[in-house]
Amino acid sequence: MVQPLYLRPRVEEPLASLLQDGEFLHSLADGLGSPLNVLVPDRAAENAAGFLATYRRHHLAGKVFFAHKANRSSALVRRLAAAEPRVGVDVASVGELQHALACGFTADRVMATGPKDTDFLWLAARVGATVNVDSAGELERLAAMVRKHGFGRVPLLLRLSEFEEEHDSGSGIRVLSRRSRFGTPLREVGDLLSRAARHRDAVEVSGVGYHLDTVALVEKVRALERCVMVMDACLTHGLTPRAIDIGGGFGVGYVHDAAEWDRYTTALTDAVRGARPPVAWRGHGYGLRNDNGTVRGSAALYPAHRAVSGHAYLDALLSHPTPGFGRRPAATLLLEHLHEVYSEPGRALVDQCGLSLARVSEVRTAGNGDRDAGAEYVVRLAANSGDISLEEHGVLVDPVLIPRGPGDEPGRDAPAGVYLAGNLCLEADFLTRRKVFLPRLPRRGDLLAFVNTAGYAMDFRAHRAQRRPPARTVAVQRRDDGGWRWCPDEDYWPVTGQGGERV
Repeated sequence: MVQPLYLRPRVEEPLASLLQDGEFLHSLADGLGSPLNVLVPDRAAENAAGFLATYRRHHLAGKVFFAHKANRSSALVRRLAAAEPRVGVDVASVGELQHALACGFTADRVMATGPKDTDFLWLAARVGATVNVDSAGELERLAAMVRKHGFGRVPLLLRLSEFEEEHDSGSGIRVLSRRSRFGTPLREVGDLLSRAARHRDAVEVSGVGYHLDTVALVEKVRALERCVMVMDACLTHGLTPRAIDIGGGFGVGYVHDAAEWDRYTTALTDAVRGARPPVAWRGHGYGLRNDNGTVRGSAALYPAHRAVSGHAYLDALLSHPTPGFGRRPAATLLLEHLHEVYSEPGRALVDQCGLSLARVSEVRTAGNGDRDAGAEYVVRLAANSGDISLEEHGVLVDPVLIPRGPGDEPGRDAPAGVYLAGNLCLEADFLTRRKVFLPRLPRRGDLLAFVNTAGYAMDFRAHRAQRRPPARTVAVQRRDDGGWRWCPDEDYWPVTGQGGERV
């Protein structure tokens, strides 16, 4: 028998307790259908408090903005609007801006980021949200709009990119940071500051920032150093910014055990090389390929086990030495310059905030090219890869089996390796192409719970293909008696009355 390759999920409270209540989860899926998203909004407020507490530990002032694009939920945004200490929201479309305002955020707690069409830019300027400007052209459009419509001065941040730096060895070799299609290249910052100074009647520069698609601390610290230098340059243009926005990218750990992650990635490489049986459907390599016995390419996978993530990653960033400023910690550098810190966590702020349920519709055998490995099982779910898009975002993690009835718990049954297929008439519709090992072979009517889907995997790619309705979403909260109360996501408000009943 093939040794199971587990990637068991990291599960914390309140999801750990929720997963223990199989009867409650089955009742939700029975009544509301499969797939079904379940959110615990209170955990989002706890995560936000962790980020702000990290600021305080480093004696820094600043703001945390939830990256709304991570989840469409009203319950999460409303809970964060009511959170203490206060949290902001980062919106990337006119719809998200309207939603944030309707959920209780005031404009001084809203930041508009990303590509901005005229409607989005107009509404942001009209209400007085902070605009994170991506280019000189966007700055010009914003200033013209403010004057045309007689708006008040709009606070803005200047997003920068392409931070050139010298090699640490002192060789003088210039190294360009990871490229991004967002932000103004650092080499053009002089022109950008001149324009901002010229438009001081229409805009007020609150700070500068960056967003790097990397987990490398040294690269982010280099960018932070350059932002400090640009903040000093602002003063020579008569601008008085106060904050540096370090963006997002704080990460989430999905897999509990580092050894399981290492074992799987090693097995994937060996399988592509032909040194062991395939570990994924029809030899899928997740970006790796066999070139005459040599493994080439790179695995397009999210680092599913992360020892440091979320506000712990923020702490590591603020503690990291700054190469260009005497290797003082980044937090010390910010304190010395009296700068505030802004951050935009998305995935990290909804870590452990939700799960997605999918009903088992069918279990069948299917040939997969390796007759010696025994029977291959395909489990068809009442959901598709758009509904639960962990793998679409490169995240590999096992679901949790929730048996249909109390007599169906895994007992002496052997672990079963299965492929999880979706409900679309497409060969490519797999919720995971890797062989997933479960405590036993699932049965029709069981539920699979995909843990920690609230960040991008719950509704970011959801669609109505083949006229199938997207997953419903509910918000849950613990009752005083230890049970759970629930309501539709759109009906959740963070207000409780006597005895914990919603009013």
